[in-house]
Amino acid sequence: MKRELRRILTAAGLLAGLCSPSHAFMEGFIDQEDGYFDMSDWLVNRKGFLPVPIVITEPAVGYGGGLALMFVRNSMRESAERAAQTGHMVPPDIFVVGAAGTENGTRAAFGGGMVSFDEDRWRWRGGVARTDVNLEFYGIGGALDGVDRSLGYSLDGWISSQKVLRRLGESNYWFGARWIYIDFDSKLALDGRLSRLLPDEMSQKSSGLGLALEHDSRDNIFTPSTGWVGAIDAMFYEPDFGSDTTFQSYRGHVFAYWPLAKTLVLGGRADMRAARGRVPFYQMPFIDLRGVPAQRYQDENTAVLEAELRWDFTPRWAAIGFVGTGRAWGRRTNFSEGDDVLTKGVGFRYLLAKKLGLWAGLDYARGPEEDVFYIQVGSAWR
Repeated sequence: MKRELRRILTAAGLLAGLCSPSHAFMEGFIDQEDGYFDMSDWLVNRKGFLPVPIVITEPAVGYGGGLALMFVRNSMRESAERAAQTGHMVPPDIFVVGAAGTENGTRAAFGGGMVSFDEDRWRWRGGVARTDVNLEFYGIGGALDGVDRSLGYSLDGWISSQKVLRRLGESNYWFGARWIYIDFDSKLALDGRLSRLLPDEMSQKSSGLGLALEHDSRDNIFTPSTGWVGAIDAMFYEPDFGSDTTFQSYRGHVFAYWPLAKTLVLGGRADMRAARGRVPFYQMPFIDLRGVPAQRYQDENTAVLEAELRWDFTPRWAAIGFVGTGRAWGRRTNFSEGDDVLTKGVGFRYLLAKKLGLWAGLDYARGPEEDVFYIQVGSAWR
């Protein structure tokens, strides 16, 4: 067993550019208490530049991958020392650049980061990406179901998201301001027979300012077992802000976690999104569930409920079961007329970093039209 672990570690070291022939290097990835593979010490103490492989399994764009170069300015250990002084767990400052692609021709290059400052009273999260994404459009409210099932389209251009958060006193609540800028050349495989079914809003540029109120009392930012995180966001896109059209987007979500027993954790997710005004078709809300391709079910309003049960059947291994439902409505139907989208699935997790409470694994989800595999690192909910 240990020989196999060493082979895995050697391959991982080569992939990350960190391979060393020394016995001490590989022993650093073995937990001294149980003898299992564990990345705690490497993640807790490591800082500087780290190569990170990217694996993509999103059915909307197909399988793919890429590579990111991450710079960690302060280690997890240093963050823990700061937390002892401030009373709050301060995430490490991280910057990243990378590129990825998928089998359907989607390509993206990106850069971004997250920074905490002033004793974690302020946080910044932001990123910029250059994308060429190929997707399928199914019509708002499923308008294309009776004609052609979908139309291919591409989004070629730039997107930027910048967010600043301020802690409210010494609480777990944060007040934030956000700016989103999108400049896409959207190309749709359109003919005259279908134009009447498509939205008029084909704008190339969206620029909006927004506000957010967030709460985060999770016991762990990676794989929580108790507490909850939630937010209310509102974005306003106006020509005065540089947008081609006027519209608004809203989101309210809560992810909560309850320990039912020492080895059982129940998670619940409620997520609602809405858009009003002349919304570009690619920015309309969509049902976001495992087992459903991104952008598959779109409308002016969407609501999602999902539950997940994790059973830690050994200290290192866990089984996952989940079920979710979503509904989209607004353009052609009211809420009661909207059709439910049901998904379910199973998965497994391995405790990858015991000191950080970081679990990783694989999910198998069955949606209304296809079965999908997802690689998960930390929580599946974003």
